[in-house]
Amino acid sequence: MSLPSHAEILAQVVPQREKWTDFRPPDAVVPGPGQESCWDFPRPPEVRDVAERVEVIWQGEVIAATDQAKRVVERAGAPVYYIPPGDVRPGILVPKNQLSLCEWKGVAAYYDLSMNGRRVADAAFAYPDPLTDLGQGYEAIAGWIALYASRVDEARVGGEKVTPQPGGFYAGWITSRFTGPFKGDPGSEGW
Repeated sequence: MSLPSHAEILAQVVPQREKWTDFRPPDAVVPGPGQESCWDFPRPPEVRDVAERVEVIWQGEVIAATDQAKRVVERAGAPVYYIPPGDVRPGILVPKNQLSLCEWKGVAAYYDLSMNGRRVADAAFAYPDPLTDLGQGYEAIAGWIALYASRVDEARVGGEKVTPQPGGFYAGWITSRFTGPFKGDPGSEGW
């Protein structure tokens, strides 16, 4: 499957970027010591290093573990964690003929998980050739794998079990270090 050029993608996404506002809900939780509010995250989103170990468990086995993860943070969303492909168990990601378009990062390619005769559809994605026009560092996650916490048994950051971002569409991981509310629930479509 061939990806569109950056110029073709930008022609589609630049008008979408202009729709975003600095909206902040009145019930945004004020972060406590050692916490971050998703409402203080930037838009456009940016890539940040992760200091803690990141692990993903499926069927009782660790299928991904790394001390080199990166997270993408964006206003209103839980951080999305990206794992170097070499730190994901070989042979379990099955590429799909499915793409989606993010107005900031570009085209995402999707994967199913397959192991021990079981398969989970649309469990992971990656940006093979992310956009670089904004200077937000998306090239640092080129080809890295983001797994949906809701589609595996468990995901952890620094040993803490994460909660999947609500709604099922976004791949954000929520820990006690982040406050919301987070987009994904009904009524948050315009965030």
